Amino acid sequence: MAGLSLNKARTIIRKALERGREMELKPLSVVVLDAGGHVIAFERMDGASPGRFAIAHGKAYGAVMLGMSGTAQMARAEQQGYFMAAVNGVFGGQVVPVPGGVLVRDKRGAVIGAVGVTGDSSDHDAAAGVAGIEAAGHVPEI
Repeated sequence: MAGLSLNKARTIIRKALERGREMELKPLSVVVLDAGGHVIAFERMDGASPGRFAIAHGKAYGAVMLGMSGTAQMARAEQQGYFMAAVNGVFGGQVVPVPGGVLVRDKRGAVIGAVGVTGDSSDHDAAAGVAGIEAAGHVPEI
């Protein structure tokens, strides 16, 4: 199984930031993680607040570690808050269960990583992440 390369991660980030500019979003920050939750690449637009790395990372980290998108995590949190609170405890408070954490799947459906985008509304963040993932030739799961 091939994972996400640095080149693909850079493509995801570049295209996600381009989509953010096209949509006239607030300054975005984008992180790409591999299937083990390790950072491959991160960038933030000029004007993005310094705390955005932690938020982008938390969105992507929750997605890859739980195997469910930020949208699915948010739904789970609304239905079973105790579960997501426990999960966040297990992962040292690193999970941010909202849209903008997008799973990256290969063409066969295997999870090969996750993208976390933050800076605008969660739904807009997710849309930018999807654009980046698709541009890199992978399958997003929001």
